[in-house]
Amino acid sequence: MFIGSIFLQVIIPILILLVIGAGLQRKFAFNLRAISNLITYCLMPAAVFINIYETEIDVPILLEIIGYLITFALLLIFVSVILSKLLRLDKSESAIFKNGISLINSGNYGIPVSQLLFQTNPLGISIQIIVMVFQNILTYTYGLYNLISATKSGLEILKSLLKMPIIHAMLLGSLLNGLHISIPTFVWIPISHLAEAFLAIALVLLGAQLAQIQFRTILNKTILVTSLGRLIIGPAVSLLLIYLFGLDGIVAQSLFIASSFPTSRNSSTLALEYDIQPDLAAQTVLFTTILSAITVTFVVYLSGILFV
Repeated sequence: MFIGSIFLQVIIPILILLVIGAGLQRKFAFNLRAISNLITYCLMPAAVFINIYETEIDVPILLEIIGYLITFALLLIFVSVILSKLLRLDKSESAIFKNGISLINSGNYGIPVSQLLFQTNPLGISIQIIVMVFQNILTYTYGLYNLISATKSGLEILKSLLKMPIIHAMLLGSLLNGLHISIPTFVWIPISHLAEAFLAIALVLLGAQLAQIQFRTILNKTILVTSLGRLIIGPAVSLLLIYLFGLDGIVAQSLFIASSFPTSRNSSTLALEYDIQPDLAAQTVLFTTILSAITVTFVVYLSGILFV
């Protein structure tokens, strides 16, 4: 029953939105670049701003978790770079590959899973929110750099990063949160509406991208190794770090489970925005999301045994 609940409440809703997007794209042939611009320059910054602004952080736990998250991210980046060189990928394919392993769907996938697992313990959900904020920062710094550096270099990369609304949203959200500045209702309401629209439209867009993909190409070495890195190596690295950091209880459970989620949907959205292997990015998100129905269930079961 527990395994079935995870599948029905998390995986199925995501797949339904993907199918809706694919069906609409086949019927109406949307301008996907225009929708991608809407998400990147409007909906996504609103969602990230609210996530950062609303997160209440306990400082001692935060410092402990940040140390783990930084180490975990650096190790995954190192693994992805080594594997990319072994596979001899070109620059653009390598960018998608490295993002596919390093960037995790901690938002629309991770939060529902945590809400289901930690209904009686808000600490578990709070930790997942911290993970999600960290992943947002990683996505729009390292992940964005990967994509931009595939076509640009040096000062052009820095200029492109500074122009991204998501960077401004993160900084503003952090500033207002830290200073405990309240936002007027007439400003908060439209931002909230934009943030609420982000999830559904982003997943519908991903489904529309997938509608244009030749699915027989999805079983290639890049996607298979990315899935191995994201869904198997990721949790293995997490487990090692949890023991090295001496973490236990709900903190260890939450971080271990968070390491098992599929590739971030935002990696596909950004790939489409910058026209860097968008089909490969979309395929990676789809394939890891489908496989995660098995791997996440196993990690959840294992976490209950290891960290009581």
